[in-house]
Amino acid sequence: MKKLFAIALVSAGLFTSLTSCAQNEDKSKRPSPPAKVSEKLASGATVTINYSQPSVKGRTIGKDIEPMDGQVWRTGANEATVFETDKAIKVGGQTLPAGKYALFTIFNGDDVTVIFNKTANQWGAYKYKAEDDALRIKTKATVASPAAEKFTFNLSPNAVTFMWGAKKVSFPVS
Repeated sequence: MKKLFAIALVSAGLFTSLTSCAQNEDKSKRPSPPAKVSEKLASGATVTINYSQPSVKGRTIGKDIEPMDGQVWRTGANEATVFETDKAIKVGGQTLPAGKYALFTIFNGDDVTVIFNKTANQWGAYKYKAEDDALRIKTKATVASPAAEKFTFNLSPNAVTFMWGAKKVSFPVS
């Protein structure tokens, strides 16, 4: 009887801990907390970007932390950054249909490829597939002044800008 009671007690404890682990974690307590920006464009479309904000913390971007030259980066931390538009828009002169997209980038020095991938819900860039890209544009990184300790997106009615360390990347939207 004592064995049966002990087994039941251990089982209940395991069930409780597994259930609590399965609950949504408080993402605001992550080292790279969630952030969100939204803007109504001049065209009337609303763009929303959900991302996580890593901090530089004295590390060297491209050496100690992402993005690494030539590699696909989730353009933030944790889950892939999600770029959402409620209407079709032009990004760098190309049409992006309404929808949700994972936003990735590839840095090659100051040359930057911005990627809108149809698989919006994914962790990092580990399962990124180029065949799921909806759109790619090319742009340039410039110097951010002052440098951004936290990875940050800014939206205006005609541009998307993100800053990370000494890099600033902008591309037109309409």
